[in-house]
Amino acid sequence: MRRCLQWLGGGSAQAAGIQVGGMSGCLCRSAAAARSKVASLRKRAKVNGGRLEFIPPQIPTRVEEPPEDEGWVHEVNLDGYRTQIIIDKGGVRLYSNNGRDWTTKYWPIALAAELPCRAAIIDGEVIVPGEQGDPDCPALEAAIWNEPSRLVFVAFDILHLDGRNLASLPLLQRKQALWQLVGHDLGKIQYSEHFESSALAIFRAIEKVGLESIISKRVDSRYRSGPSNTWLRAKYFEEADF
Repeated sequence: MRRCLQWLGGGSAQAAGIQVGGMSGCLCRSAAAARSKVASLRKRAKVNGGRLEFIPPQIPTRVEEPPEDEGWVHEVNLDGYRTQIIIDKGGVRLYSNNGRDWTTKYWPIALAAELPCRAAIIDGEVIVPGEQGDPDCPALEAAIWNEPSRLVFVAFDILHLDGRNLASLPLLQRKQALWQLVGHDLGKIQYSEHFESSALAIFRAIEKVGLESIISKRVDSRYRSGPSNTWLRAKYFEEADF
């Protein structure tokens, strides 16, 4: 069953919440056959030219309180595993935040990455949706090893698309390109919505489902690997302290 978290507050015009959950039709294949296909894609990628390379992720700086002035948008931190999807002529590969190839561990997501593009580098998080649609953080590690069919990739940035480097574009332009690529999908690869409403309103909403932090991003920020002061991470704070 497909579920989504409905958040309070404003956001971009495309959607009102971050979509989580859902099942992909590719999961009707046996796990053994699926892993065999993923392994085949990886072997082919090693011999074909024109491969895209892993880009070290941009890391938000921890702050006590999120920015409330203009020029920032906010995204819910789902507390999943930071993951990068690379699609090119060699196939589909998924990497951990330190560049390790986790394609076989995330094989249901790899098989679902049949996106309308020739090449892409997508940044996001792998999560496990809980019964109410909110991320089930304690279940994530077990699902990777025992129930990978529960894994979902939530995309929040795109760095490359069909031969074009998007990392130098402002954040909102990258988000628009990402939405056009994956925004309508409610399956294994989903879009992470951003919000322009106050950080306090977002905290009130996410606190109800057990989440506690948001990532604030400058709307004009470029993607830069490593620690960043244009991406800020803040945990839930009381209204009295606001």
